[in-house]
Amino acid sequence: MAGLATSLGAGAATNSLSQMPDIDTLFLFGSNPTEAHPIVSIYLKQALRKGAKLVVGDPRQTWMARRADVWLNLNPGSNIALLNGIIHVILKKGWENKEFIKNRTEGFNELKKKVKEYTPEKVEKITGVSKERIIEAARLYSQADKAMIVYGLGVTEHQTGTENSMAIANLALVCGHIGRPSTGIMALRGQNNVQGSSDLGPLPATLPGYQSVTDPKLRAKFEQAWGVSLSPEIGLKSVEMLDKAIEKRFKGLFILGEDPAQTDPNAHEVRKALESLEFLVVQDIFHTETSKYAHVILPGASYAEKDGTFTNGERRVQRIRKAIEPVAGMAEWQVICEIATRMGYSMHYEHPSEIMDEIASLVPIYGGISYERLENESLQWPCPDKDHPGTTTLYTDLFSRPGGLAKFMALDHKGPGEKTNREYPLTLITGRVREHYNNGSMTRRVPEILEVRPEELLEMSSEDAKKLKISNGDMVKVLSKRGKIKVRVKITDRSQKGNVFLTFHFPDALTNLLTSEHRDPITGTPEYKACAVKVEK
Repeated sequence: MAGLATSLGAGAATNSLSQMPDIDTLFLFGSNPTEAHPIVSIYLKQALRKGAKLVVGDPRQTWMARRADVWLNLNPGSNIALLNGIIHVILKKGWENKEFIKNRTEGFNELKKKVKEYTPEKVEKITGVSKERIIEAARLYSQADKAMIVYGLGVTEHQTGTENSMAIANLALVCGHIGRPSTGIMALRGQNNVQGSSDLGPLPATLPGYQSVTDPKLRAKFEQAWGVSLSPEIGLKSVEMLDKAIEKRFKGLFILGEDPAQTDPNAHEVRKALESLEFLVVQDIFHTETSKYAHVILPGASYAEKDGTFTNGERRVQRIRKAIEPVAGMAEWQVICEIATRMGYSMHYEHPSEIMDEIASLVPIYGGISYERLENESLQWPCPDKDHPGTTTLYTDLFSRPGGLAKFMALDHKGPGEKTNREYPLTLITGRVREHYNNGSMTRRVPEILEVRPEELLEMSSEDAKKLKISNGDMVKVLSKRGKIKVRVKITDRSQKGNVFLTFHFPDALTNLLTSEHRDPITGTPEYKACAVKVEK
């Protein structure tokens, strides 16, 4: 979100899923959609069946990578070097969109100067990707009429995650592949309502609708609507709250539908932070690793027990309607209202539609959205008024930055925060499998799913397994500087030599005991995608 907002103006996907089947060239970067986003992958497969060319940037040989015209099998954490190298080739060959760059962007000369350093030969040494593949990827993407970049957590979950997103924007802007249908950038979100929750105020520096908390005029608007005075101070990111808890400077936390004890990195420190809190409330639909640390547990409501909206990764606001009344008697919004009222701030709504009406009155991009309209259609923001049809394609005319121009960002390769060494010679990549969802608190309760995927598996190349005298199905220890787990090995050609892969779905093999403390300095996003480990039989 921070990267795309800096480069383009809004931290959101530029186009619609329905446009995907008409793509000429798909550049899939740091995403495994057939497993992590299976519905999105249906749209992408339609494009491939219609003849779209496919470029995949991923250290793992995923389902999509096997079918790629060009597989960019980069070393984990070398995203910026690879993207700079592709842009270098495009500029050297004269494949850039000169008119688009001149009329719709700024900062091009700085970018041009920077990428000049990233020759295919240099980038091959950094990334492990052959220069021939880099040149062919540059040709396919730049020469297409309609090219879309689709990326996922393999881009953002690095200490350079924000800059990685900016580098992707650089590539799209150099070729002018933005502002038209079936082009642009689709940043795939990790869960179904990540975009919607981000839109409506949890970021520490913004009020709902990405309106700056430090802007007196914007604060005054919310103060008048809510009848309170608001602090101009920027708050803490979630990982910073846990840091301060260990220091005894952050004392109370309300965690709703989140399981940091299992899903946050460097889990020993996370659990230490939770133990340090004076008061922890957890609201969820099932017990989790985090609920073990709670002083008070409140029952949550599942999607089937509540009315409301989800805003998905294409900015589409969609109604959800409850099939049954909340089993516990209240939905989460009612619980929050009740707590606020008992703490001295009267908060009352008869129905979530009234909350949406309040959102529309305060958040310009949601200004024309109401439950009355959502009964008949879903709407993509920005939708500024009740007569607006919603926006399928962003930036057709102007970018939502000052002056209406997109900004190129000159970036340098930094690599992962933790590098392999003689003691810890392997790079651990974490991710998901299709059968399980996030922390597994729901999917591990389904016997039929457990029949298919009953346990955690360490994916390892045959070369590494042979070197360590490990056979398929052996139990091993995986160790990092922070912890160790026991897990069964799966030997597979999906992992390249030097890389191993784990999910974080199983608490009995807690992968995040291994992952590192390194974070993106801008957003605080943890570096889940690269840490140094060793494997022992």
